[in-house]
Amino acid sequence: MKKAKLATIIRYQFVIIGLLISFALSIVMNVNTGTVDIPPLDAFKIILSNAEVGSMEHNIIWKIRLPRLLTAAILGGALSVSGFLLQTFFRNPIAGPFVLGISSGAKMVVGFVIIFVVGAYGTLPPYLLVLAAFAGSMLIMGFVLIFSRYTKSMPMLLVVGIMVGYICSAITNFFITFAKDNDIANLTSWSMGSFSGAAWGNLGIICIIVGISLLFSILLSKPMNAYRLGEGYAKSMGINIKLFRAALIVISSVLSACVTAFAGPISFVGIAVPQIAKLLMKSGKPIVIIPTCFLCGAVFCLFCDLIARTAFAPTELAIGTVTSLFGAPVVIAMMISRKRERS
Repeated sequence: MKKAKLATIIRYQFVIIGLLISFALSIVMNVNTGTVDIPPLDAFKIILSNAEVGSMEHNIIWKIRLPRLLTAAILGGALSVSGFLLQTFFRNPIAGPFVLGISSGAKMVVGFVIIFVVGAYGTLPPYLLVLAAFAGSMLIMGFVLIFSRYTKSMPMLLVVGIMVGYICSAITNFFITFAKDNDIANLTSWSMGSFSGAAWGNLGIICIIVGISLLFSILLSKPMNAYRLGEGYAKSMGINIKLFRAALIVISSVLSACVTAFAGPISFVGIAVPQIAKLLMKSGKPIVIIPTCFLCGAVFCLFCDLIARTAFAPTELAIGTVTSLFGAPVVIAMMISRKRERS
């Protein structure tokens, strides 16, 4: 028993160390690689000692690449944790912000703001876009929760979420019909998903929102572990199920809304990364999976963003295109594996 526990701890340590090394490697690659290649030694000097102030390389690193890679890492981790919370809530491995229509709801309300509010009043503070995305996310989850009163089937709730997502997409397209060309271009560019709009000012807001949400997620890890064993068991442990489920929904919606507001809808990260984290750790314990999810999501989005920037440079791919390309096979493999286990 002690040997098995020791082996598990060693495995956790190796996985975390491996993810940290991958994270460091992805940061170095993102800083050095681009239309302008900057040698690693020069990049370290610019970052650590603020050398070559005013040079092109200094401006590229401090004004473009650093805020972008930090935004990609934090939002990628946030989206992964949001997916894990939703999978815990629905007890379904394919639940995620994109599949459930949460991202589509956020896109609908943000689209309304971009087309009708920004078009009429000019630019708005970034936090208003976050609030708009959160309102859209909560609107969709509200519909899903209302339907949950009439059916106990989690697969049925997933179908409802998908259908509501299609309705939100249709409404967004309806808004576009009345939009100006500039607003359509802005919404189209945003809806494709990209970290290119990253800025130091937005990064502070992102860190606050994601940091608080992660703290609450970790605080809920023990109730989540009990909930995984069934609602009856969770109730016997003294957990208020209604309050707990509401907390899961709010936290996951805040995380996905933050990602949608600042980077647009990004697909498959919230589904695929939690499965990768569970596979690496060989565990489903929330206290273990939440930090692993965040690290995995950060590394995954950093490498995807690197590919999006450099694969066809100077043309940049939408981040959702790259995450779908790598995330979809993971989901397919997971579903095949689960089917084999059942048969």
